[in-house]
Amino acid sequence: MKEKRKYTVLSCSLLTLLFLTANFIANGQISEGIYVDTLENTSSKRIHQVKILDDYFIYTAYENEPANFIKTFGGFFTIEKTDAKTLLVVLLEFNSNYEQDSIRQLSIPVKMIGEKLQLNWFEELTLEPIETKTQDLDGEWLFATRGPDTGQERRGEESSRKTLKFLKDGTFQWIAYDTESFRFSGTGGGSYSSKDGVYTEQIEFFSKDNSRVGATLEFNYELNENDWHHTGNNSKGEPMYEIWAKRE
Repeated sequence: MKEKRKYTVLSCSLLTLLFLTANFIANGQISEGIYVDTLENTSSKRIHQVKILDDYFIYTAYENEPANFIKTFGGFFTIEKTDAKTLLVVLLEFNSNYEQDSIRQLSIPVKMIGEKLQLNWFEELTLEPIETKTQDLDGEWLFATRGPDTGQERRGEESSRKTLKFLKDGTFQWIAYDTESFRFSGTGGGSYSSKDGVYTEQIEFFSKDNSRVGATLEFNYELNENDWHHTGNNSKGEPMYEIWAKRE
């Protein structure tokens, strides 16, 4: 379960307080959203993407033209301040490069420059926010079970084996991982829409098969309290029925 943290804002005018409430996550330092920095050279275009929602952080790097997945990692974060800098401290749940670097925690110097997010990291990244977009399926979801729902056992937060779907501002990403062994099984993501019971994905990166980039997949969805019923055909054309539970 996520640990909820309380923060006190002192000596704020009502206007400032409303601004903070509307535009900043609970730590009062970093605006939640999807941030992107695109770096081009003669042979490729590399995209750095950061997703922030509540106290969860995901970083992904990939290339297009030609498509090439590079890495992703994410987990719960806090903000730590020193005299010299502000640190984004991330306790990782997954790391696609774990077999090579064994990293489970990150401390990243970070600051907001207007609406832009700057990370002083392996290289300095200045990421710009994408347009805010609200849709039915926005939020964090954990795979629960194959449907239909007939009272079978579910895979929940207590299980170390997880498949997370993160959807915000018209972007999606799924990640399959194990929080104990740190085994990383795969990820994919891109843009999505969910409207009138139709959920559509456009794939922009896929760790298992770069040739899948550019594909568009369409499914049906139905929300039932905190469950998302996801039906249709998978990428192989086979029928599927998945139930995802909202991560609280």
